[in-house]
Amino acid sequence: MSVDHHDLDQLTGIRSGKPSFYIEYLASAERLRRVIHALDRISRALVRTTEGPGTLVRAVAEAAADHLTAHWVVFALADGALPEAAPRHLVLGPAGEEVDADDPELPPWVVAHLRAVRTGEGHTHVVTPESEPAHDPHHLHVPVHLDGDVVGEIVAWTGAERAIDATDASVLRVLAGQTAAALQNSALHQRTMRLYGEASRHAEDLAARNEQLQHTRDALTVARQREVLDSERHRIARELHDSVTQYALSAGMQIEVVRSEIRDERQRRRLETAKALTRRAVEQLRSAIYALNHSGDRGRQSLPAMLEELSTVHMPSDLRVQVRIEGRPVPLSSAAERSLFRVAGEALFNAAVHAEAGVAVVRLAYRKDRLVLSVSDDGTGDPEHVRRSLRVAAAGDLDGSHRGLVNMAERAREIGGTLRIRRAPQGGIRVEVGVPLTTAPAAAPTTDTAEEAGSRS
Repeated sequence: MSVDHHDLDQLTGIRSGKPSFYIEYLASAERLRRVIHALDRISRALVRTTEGPGTLVRAVAEAAADHLTAHWVVFALADGALPEAAPRHLVLGPAGEEVDADDPELPPWVVAHLRAVRTGEGHTHVVTPESEPAHDPHHLHVPVHLDGDVVGEIVAWTGAERAIDATDASVLRVLAGQTAAALQNSALHQRTMRLYGEASRHAEDLAARNEQLQHTRDALTVARQREVLDSERHRIARELHDSVTQYALSAGMQIEVVRSEIRDERQRRRLETAKALTRRAVEQLRSAIYALNHSGDRGRQSLPAMLEELSTVHMPSDLRVQVRIEGRPVPLSSAAERSLFRVAGEALFNAAVHAEAGVAVVRLAYRKDRLVLSVSDDGTGDPEHVRRSLRVAAAGDLDGSHRGLVNMAERAREIGGTLRIRRAPQGGIRVEVGVPLTTAPAAAPTTDTAEEAGSRS
């Protein structure tokens, strides 16, 4: 940085050390005190770059006004210079207040200088070291340089009691010389902060989009898995329909043919039983095929709706099923509703096939803290015999003849419920599953004994 020796002489006031210049020495000391105070004020103004260009411009104008005890101070940038700096101009009045440039009370000479600086004509009035402000000791304007170009000016007017000398002009030149660089740094700092803020927002947006993509990918993975499972279920259902069901139907037809050719009544009854079992097997296969084609959570129905559909679609035609819903339905997990649906289907099948029931009542009761599903029939079943069969099967059913009872007990246990077998009001068997609605799943189910059933009936 080049040093203006003329400004150094003006700031220090040192010309000679002879005693005869004592009066000048005192004046120089006073000027030095003022200069030190001004430079301190200037330094405190110029370090405020991080607070934004507006704060910096205000601090520069106040430093000039304080040093000169000025009535009016104008700081202005030429149009097109330092395009990122703002504000472009600032006017301070006699009391140090900021005055709007369009204020009609603004003195005309202040308006004229402000316009001249903004249009780039103000530098024609600039005070240089060779032309000190002796022509007007109450008016001073100093250029603001950046890279050798004039980008603006600091203009000041003082009152009659305060004359502007060469030291004042040097102080303002020091202030103006640093202001342009400080303004540029401040503008760059603000731009950097804006870019950082935009980068942070972009990073947050990318993080949010990445999270959305992750959720989408997880959803697609689940959808693909579901599609594979659905495809496999449909394949199994198709195989059951096209092979096993057809074989069962063919077996039933062959049994009917053989039965028509046999005259022995005992053998005919056995074949009739075999034909009935074949028909029940076909009905169960059709129920399984329907379940395979309609399983999963997607578009699943409520448990009451599933039971209504079960009573009309899956059951044998010679079993009349009634469904009764008590209380306000409460949604359960899909696993719990599927388990209860399976229990109801198994109980109805047993009522039709084994108990030869003609009427069955499915009751779904939503109570305060418990859900009770029961299937009652008017068949020939004996509750004690069924409970005994369940205990034997649970201990080790070798031929698998009572696997359905064990399955019902296991499904009840899995959802934290209990399975009870009692005498139905209609005279047959009542299969009941109770599931808590607010408590945790129980460790194991309970199965009624004969004594328990007798105490409840």
